[in-house]
Amino acid sequence: MDHRELVELAAEIDADLAARIDFILEVDKLKHVIRRSLLVDGSRQENTAEHSWHLALAVLVLAPRAGPDVDVARAMEMLLIHDLVEIDAGDAYIYDEEARLAAKALEDAAAERIFGLLPADEAARLGGLWEEYEQRSTPTARFAYAIDRLQPLLLNAASGGVSWTENGIRHSQVLAVNAPIADGSAAAWAVATRILDLAADRGALADDRHAPT
Repeated sequence: MDHRELVELAAEIDADLAARIDFILEVDKLKHVIRRSLLVDGSRQENTAEHSWHLALAVLVLAPRAGPDVDVARAMEMLLIHDLVEIDAGDAYIYDEEARLAAKALEDAAAERIFGLLPADEAARLGGLWEEYEQRSTPTARFAYAIDRLQPLLLNAASGGVSWTENGIRHSQVLAVNAPIADGSAAAWAVATRILDLAADRGALADDRHAPT
């Protein structure tokens, strides 16, 4: 049986359940979206589904370091859904500002299509979570966003900076892109900046710390 046949079969029994099954099967496509970050052992690039799972788990583990206004369960939900738009829009490279700006309209349309597969109440709920994350409008969203920045930084550093060096990424670029980590966790940002300095010291990141301004 294929995707459509499974959904049609379920619809004969329960239309609400069929819509949810449709969504579950559709988001399987996220496993095919390949990111720039390598796995910690450097063996291959991670896919976005793996990335989303890793972020949700990171929130669970780092929950004791979250602020009192952070809803940890809500942050996990945000991180499980925030990149579903990449099914349609692809993964815009974080250090390519032009590509990121161009992807915004695609991501908005993707959110409407993908969440729109669900029953209306659930579509509205997940769409609202996605918007909250995108706008970083709450402490929970800022914490979730910080984790989304911290994870690839850790992977890139642990895998020897291959993704950074292959793309000619500079210390100042990584510092600027990842600065929102500080909004979610001052301690995590302190660790991140030390990691970036060490990466630059070891040549895993182009060192422009002392370049003239």
